[in-house]
Amino acid sequence: MSELVTVPGTHNVAMGCPGNWQPDCARAALSEQSDGRFAGTFDLPGGDYEYKVAIGGGWDANYGADGQWFGPNIVCDWAGGAITFRYDPSTHLAECTAGGGVEAQWVRRQIVLIPADSPQLSATQRRELSWDLHCAPSGGQIVGVGLLPNRASRLAVTELPADVALKFPALAGYLALAVEQPAVAEEALTGQLLVVGTTAAGEVRYISGVQIPGVLDDLYAERAVSRVFGADWSGRTPTLTVWAPTAKQVKLLLWPGADVSIAPQQLPMSRGADGSWVAVGDPSWVGAAYQYRITVYAPSTARVEINEVTDPYSVALTVNSTHSVLVDLNDPRFQPERWLRATPPAVPRTVDRTIYELHVRDFSVADQSVPAEFRGRYAAFTVADSAGVSHLRALAAAGLNTVHLLPTFDFSSVPEAADQHTTLDLTHLPADSAEQQALIAAIADNDPYNWGYDPFHWQTPEGSYATPADEPGGARLAEFRSMVGALHEIGLQVVLDQVYNHTAAAGQAEKSLLDRVVPGYYHRLCAVGLVENSTCCFNVATEHALAEKLMVDSIVLWARHYRVDGFRFDLMGHHSKANLLATRAALDVLTTAADGVDGREIYLYGEGWNFGEVADDALFVQARQGNLGGTGIGTFNDRLRDAVHGGGSSDAEQRVQGFGTGLFTDPNDVSRQDDMASQLSWLRHLTDLVQLGLAGNLRSFVMRCGDGRRLRGDQLDYNGQAAGYADQPDEVVNYVDAHDNQTLFDILTLRLSGETSMADRVRMNTVCLATVALSQSASFWQAGTDILRSKSFDVDSYNSGDWFNSIDWTGQHNGFGRGLPPASRNLSRWPTQREFLGDPTNRPAPVDIAAAAAAARELLRLRASTPLFRLGSAELIRDRLQFPISGPSAEPGVILMSIDDTVSAGGTVLDAQIDAVIVVFNATPHPITQTAATLAGREFILSPIQAAGADPVVVATTWDAATGTVSVPGRTVAVLVQPS
Repeated sequence: MSELVTVPGTHNVAMGCPGNWQPDCARAALSEQSDGRFAGTFDLPGGDYEYKVAIGGGWDANYGADGQWFGPNIVCDWAGGAITFRYDPSTHLAECTAGGGVEAQWVRRQIVLIPADSPQLSATQRRELSWDLHCAPSGGQIVGVGLLPNRASRLAVTELPADVALKFPALAGYLALAVEQPAVAEEALTGQLLVVGTTAAGEVRYISGVQIPGVLDDLYAERAVSRVFGADWSGRTPTLTVWAPTAKQVKLLLWPGADVSIAPQQLPMSRGADGSWVAVGDPSWVGAAYQYRITVYAPSTARVEINEVTDPYSVALTVNSTHSVLVDLNDPRFQPERWLRATPPAVPRTVDRTIYELHVRDFSVADQSVPAEFRGRYAAFTVADSAGVSHLRALAAAGLNTVHLLPTFDFSSVPEAADQHTTLDLTHLPADSAEQQALIAAIADNDPYNWGYDPFHWQTPEGSYATPADEPGGARLAEFRSMVGALHEIGLQVVLDQVYNHTAAAGQAEKSLLDRVVPGYYHRLCAVGLVENSTCCFNVATEHALAEKLMVDSIVLWARHYRVDGFRFDLMGHHSKANLLATRAALDVLTTAADGVDGREIYLYGEGWNFGEVADDALFVQARQGNLGGTGIGTFNDRLRDAVHGGGSSDAEQRVQGFGTGLFTDPNDVSRQDDMASQLSWLRHLTDLVQLGLAGNLRSFVMRCGDGRRLRGDQLDYNGQAAGYADQPDEVVNYVDAHDNQTLFDILTLRLSGETSMADRVRMNTVCLATVALSQSASFWQAGTDILRSKSFDVDSYNSGDWFNSIDWTGQHNGFGRGLPPASRNLSRWPTQREFLGDPTNRPAPVDIAAAAAAARELLRLRASTPLFRLGSAELIRDRLQFPISGPSAEPGVILMSIDDTVSAGGTVLDAQIDAVIVVFNATPHPITQTAATLAGREFILSPIQAAGADPVVVATTWDAATGTVSVPGRTVAVLVQPS
């Protein structure tokens, strides 16, 4: 935001403005901060002020209380001194706080830290002040000279302990204050805290609220992390435990029989030394609904609140997650036979993974072969002869071994209702119309659709996918388990998409669970105490001990009690490497005999992106690309993805071409505006990135690059970063499309030359998927990409409803031409999108969809046909995989990859049936001939899978053994093998 942001109000004259309520007064301006928010600190006399936030120096855009557009004035009662105004443009919320806000951090029982310097007070001045820690047990204090709450302890300037600097690297330059009466900590932490600095004359020069996660961990974590939270069952008797160390009182509200329409029983809970509150039950509690009534000081309101909340460790819930339900996960009533007996397929190594990313509702909501009451629900996976299950079974037979389900934990964005089927009939509207998205937008927040990346309860299955939706307790648990069992029976492992990096709400909001239990602890706060939101939601601080415990406990629960086979972590780079290693260690102790699963076989991977307040390991060593060497934890490879597409998902120009979309070899009308030399140079670089991805994206892999240099993977550039970041191939997940951003079909439609026929688009779909399927790392496809799935160009369909997201497994319609995608996320792209959507030749016919599906299944069979596509180690890849004609001599748009089983330092033979394999990726529209002299004299034949396959074009591939020359048709991937 580059416009002027000011705080006009009754305080403007005191700021030096000519008058009050002047939105154009520069003296009332706030400055943009590094996180995109705005702030300004001013020295104001005491007064009962009112203000708003104005944008652009006038009243045309202004926000008042609660972020409302043209809302009521915001009240700011001030006792005098330094005051900070803040404004968040993402929520339009504004606040005024004392001094620098909540910038003091109590990190150890004996240590409080404050910034060493600021524009208001230099480091020298701060060292000269007298310091005190004040506590107001009930909060709500007006802070100023003579109005300070009770002093809890004196503070003395001291040296920053080395272990504190190591634990909190972002605070290494802070001024350390020793707490002279540390015994006050436990009681003081239940009220409002302030750090106050005064001069020798008693003048207040510094006031700040206090961030408390560090001291809570110091006081309680060592004991609390060994607790069992939630319901711990001894036979039929539950013990309930919740961690609420800052609470003044906790009561258990109990509804026997889960009838929440009656008044609850109110039962006392006893506080333990570790900050936990406990209630011991009896067998009559089985099936009861419950909540906790927590009396606690909330910094967001500056007063003591009484919060009635569900259990963060809930395993069962009532409709719409209003109450927790006491269900024992070991209760035989909720353990379906097919789940107990089903055995998942073995996937011996990470690099053997072939993953299909699927949304529960997308899978069946449009499948007429599924009973209506099962559509869009867990139960659809149990319909053995449905179109969707039949499709999964065919993929599994070809070599698919893993289904990745988008969030299935309880999320907050979808209301649970008896009838969840969207009733809109949009079939009559034009393919390029804006009407569909307008009608969908009107109901989007109340319809049954959302991806679910807004967690509410991490350990309970989402209720909107269960049948019947209005039955509390164990019904949804049993249905979830039946789904897992059904997928295992098909021959597919199950990966769950987990979101521990953010919540959908914070503070005292209705669906703010964690912050209403332990205010100020679970969320990551910025330097002045606001919740970080770089994830576009409220960031969770899993670097705090009990937040990490919740994450690890949740993962272990899904593994033990649902027998799932892996976990994908949303925005994993916002977690620490230590978080993931703790998760790995907790899983590794699970055994089949004791827990029903071998935890060592459970796969972990996620989005290892490096951004936000945690970027470049600013707060901790992140679980991100390049940091996970030796862990076996995978990260998505955006290098290969962007090289195949031609650019990133957020590029303003939608039609930039890449290796898989025709750059240089078949330019579209946008690329034609660039000179061919530039296109060729860029294509060669993108080809290098694809080759590196095929080789596991290893930092140590050396190859001849497009400019003639021989470079290691970590010397190859990717947007200013090292392209190669993995030590081993199992640290990489290769993909070219996922639920985020546009589908592969939509990308190809936009970026391929306009003259490309539908048949050739199908071939390019196969070429792009082959860069993933035939790579040395785990292979990942978005569900439906094998049948040309389209979302009509939607770049972010998380809330676009069934209309844009559902999948037709019968292959009659791929989803293209369902209207312009939602304006809220696509409006700037509409002019280009309308042109393509309005052209009926851009919609594939059933014969095209069938051809794509057959080609995709052949890719799976090819990957499974030889272990040479899954060498499994950096050493074997360096030893056996080459690109014999890479570099300037390679045909532009062509990659020739060889994997030789006869060249090995250790002499181990991996495939007794073949000695070597050659893969030629010809992304050009014309046949190519390339000579690999190093392979001359060796006899290669087209893979029997392709020779007897569905593609009549690839069989024209030829090999001349005398010269090592291969010829491959245009837009074709050819696999040749040398039989032993």
